[in-house]
Amino acid sequence: MQPDERFMRLALSLARRGLGNTWPNPAVGCVLVKGGVIVGRGWTQPGGRPHAERRALAQAGAAARGATAYVTLEPCSHYGKTSPCSLALIEAGVARVVSAQTDPDPRVAGRGHAMLRAAGIAVTEGTSEPEARALQSGFLSRIEHGRPWLALKLATSFDGRIALSNGQSQWITSAQARAHVHALRAEFDAVMVGGETARADDPLLTVRNFTPVQQPVRVVAASRLDLPRARLAGSLDQAPLWLAHGPQAPEQACAYWQGRGANLFQVPLAEGGMDPHALLQALGAAGLTRVFCEGGGRFAAALMRAGLVDELIGFTAGMVLGGDGRAAIGPMGIAQLAGAPRYRLVSQREIGGDVLHRWRRD
Repeated sequence: MQPDERFMRLALSLARRGLGNTWPNPAVGCVLVKGGVIVGRGWTQPGGRPHAERRALAQAGAAARGATAYVTLEPCSHYGKTSPCSLALIEAGVARVVSAQTDPDPRVAGRGHAMLRAAGIAVTEGTSEPEARALQSGFLSRIEHGRPWLALKLATSFDGRIALSNGQSQWITSAQARAHVHALRAEFDAVMVGGETARADDPLLTVRNFTPVQQPVRVVAASRLDLPRARLAGSLDQAPLWLAHGPQAPEQACAYWQGRGANLFQVPLAEGGMDPHALLQALGAAGLTRVFCEGGGRFAAALMRAGLVDELIGFTAGMVLGGDGRAAIGPMGIAQLAGAPRYRLVSQREIGGDVLHRWRRD
């Protein structure tokens, strides 16, 4: 492996530490190397500030002069709450910048690289770009499509069932698999369910079993806001709660949830419920970049039919429930196999006797 790739991989591993904590900013990693020795490293901090480059420069101090900076995304070039990271790299005397990808944000879009080159800094672009794009899928989706990256999580029996016909579902997968779900939640900006799941389970939707850097936003899509008021309403001090509803939601229900401190979004209706495209666009406009959806079946089917599910995360147990069990995804209305959504396998592993497999759309 070439040195540029090796140090960029380290920068990417640092960037992953920011997943779920930096929205609406991207999770970026930066490594400063001088004479083959790492003199500084950093990643975007919770809330999106400070940026990775500034953290690495602060750690390196005077050793940054003449160093090479490995950055997982083009350094910013615009003034916001702070001056541009490109300017900070120039002022620190960095000799070379290796970036994984150009920032598609219209405020940057190549200007950061141009600033560096104009200052006499050598710039190498595209190192480990596929890996960086996969890591930045949420930020890229929000900038390029106006909506967050959406992962659908399914915990099922071998034959794709989530419960018996009487609704019993605890527990199909192992304790280890369920604990891993909490680790996955922490890597996303938000955890989302439909009203059907919320009414059946009154879930907390928080990260438990360990203390995350920050709790993900909890998003519930319920067109009439007919939701249970025990755990969801009683836990607003633990994590933010955003409720998406249709125009027919009763004013009394809206007033109740607003009074409890929930953030409400009105979403127009489409066939059979709220417009899933409008829902995702609203979440993107609010700053979310990565959403972890945990069902239920009809809600998952609506998102699938709309072509909005970017990633499937499955936990499959060695258990068979049969055709009278409840399906993980509701009716899709697919008449031809050619019209079925297809995904490619990107990883799989065993957890507690179950299989965790992740799939992405091409």
